[in-house]
Amino acid sequence: MAAATISIEQEQFCCSVCLEVLRDPVTIPCGHSYCLECIDDYWNRPKQKGQYSCPQCRQVFNPRPLLSRNTVLGEVVEKFQRSGIQAAAQHSTKTEEVKCSVCTGRKSRAVKSCLLCLESYCVAHLRVHEEHFHGKAHKLIPASDELREKLCPQHDKLLRLYCHTEQQCVCSQCVKERHRGHDTVSVVDERAAQQKKLQETALKSVQKMKDVEKELRYVIRYIKHSTEAAVEESERIFSKLIRSIEKQSSEVKEVIKVQQRAAVSQAEEVLEKVQREIVELRRTEAELEKLSHTEDHVHFLQKCKSLHFPMKTVDMPSTDALHYLMYKTTRGALADLKDSLDETLQKEFNRISDKVISLKESSNRSTSEKTKVKDPDVPYNPEPKTRADFLQYYNDITLDPNTANSYLCFTDGRRGVTTRSDPQPYPDHPDRFTSWAQVLCRAGMAGRCYWEVEWAGNGGVSIGVCYKNMGRSGGGSDCKLGHNAKSWSLDCSYTICSFQHNNESVAIDAPCGSRIGVYLDFRGCLYRLCHPRPRS
Repeated sequence: MAAATISIEQEQFCCSVCLEVLRDPVTIPCGHSYCLECIDDYWNRPKQKGQYSCPQCRQVFNPRPLLSRNTVLGEVVEKFQRSGIQAAAQHSTKTEEVKCSVCTGRKSRAVKSCLLCLESYCVAHLRVHEEHFHGKAHKLIPASDELREKLCPQHDKLLRLYCHTEQQCVCSQCVKERHRGHDTVSVVDERAAQQKKLQETALKSVQKMKDVEKELRYVIRYIKHSTEAAVEESERIFSKLIRSIEKQSSEVKEVIKVQQRAAVSQAEEVLEKVQREIVELRRTEAELEKLSHTEDHVHFLQKCKSLHFPMKTVDMPSTDALHYLMYKTTRGALADLKDSLDETLQKEFNRISDKVISLKESSNRSTSEKTKVKDPDVPYNPEPKTRADFLQYYNDITLDPNTANSYLCFTDGRRGVTTRSDPQPYPDHPDRFTSWAQVLCRAGMAGRCYWEVEWAGNGGVSIGVCYKNMGRSGGGSDCKLGHNAKSWSLDCSYTICSFQHNNESVAIDAPCGSRIGVYLDFRGCLYRLCHPRPRS
């Protein structure tokens, strides 16, 4: 039966996200394949929320497709990688063809070499050699051009032994003379021991590089997570700053409008008084017009004395002063505020940049020092042990109202919650827990963080951490803290205390107090809950 050979390039098995050979390949509904971790991280990005598209053809899937390993494709990739390694090994071990030492003219390819005759033979001459030395102890080996290296340079005998004392191959005569009393073994046994040792070293080396690769992938994920948390926190702070500026802007506008209303009111009072006087003047003017048509001169002279046309001076509002107050002063004050705010923002930005650069340099130094440590079990940084150590990583937690279940009511400026029997009128939000009485903090966590929680009541409390993409809607375990792979929790009551993760529970034989300290080390993938010491 004829076998077909198909030429396959490495690019055909590469993930279009990381551009490396597929690891745990998955195939999405459009037919394209990716690494499980790559497509999962791609769909977890904020821009992909609610719209899950293929990075290549841009086809959108909603709801999010379930990801499972493509077993057939995975096996093909593994065979492809193994065939590549074997081909490279065969290429690297390929030796040049050894020629027959006896042939004259055009030499044939040798198939065996004799360690006693120190010659290599083709098939025909090998038959002659065997017929000539039949029954004699001539050692034949695969054809080789390095026959002299297998003989002792002093005694021309086969190097059959290995001297541990001198770390070299020796013959039987060397053992009787210069290597008398040395620790020697056969080269066969020594080769087996050395080969086993090298294979173990190779395995350890490969495992170490795999561990390094795994650590580097984790570091990349950690950097991305920390950066996203920092960006979210900066957006939150700047949003609050913008709202504060908008509030101040509204207040300044209101102050200006108050001044405007006062000035307009004053001018309107003067205007109303002037309008009354104009009406009076027009009435007097009408009487004068009527009187001017009489022919009785005496009557005119007697009546005209009662007609008055006063030349009053009206005190006009000072428009120049008003303009100066409402424009120049305000404009100057706001310009000063802008300059001061710009200066403060630039100063704080430089301070934050200096801190980031300092942290980066410190991280680089720590990484450099870490590479010099011989013992891989030495920790990267000493773990905190006392409450004072934990407080170095203290975070002030504010709860997020968009995540709170409707049966929770906020207290102490959204720093605490209590359960209620009646639901609260919270607006609908995709981040809100719909069934479980749970609430998350506003900002994400990165690096090392520590905070403390005080609780009271008869029902107990669950305290923990979770990934941002943990479920929110429904009453399943995927939405309950500590009952899925994306969250951890400590369930506390006055009688029992247990640790929960991914539906696995571990009871803790220790009394549970009303104050719980939570320590999160995202850098080390550690989650630790401890009882802090009382305040001093």
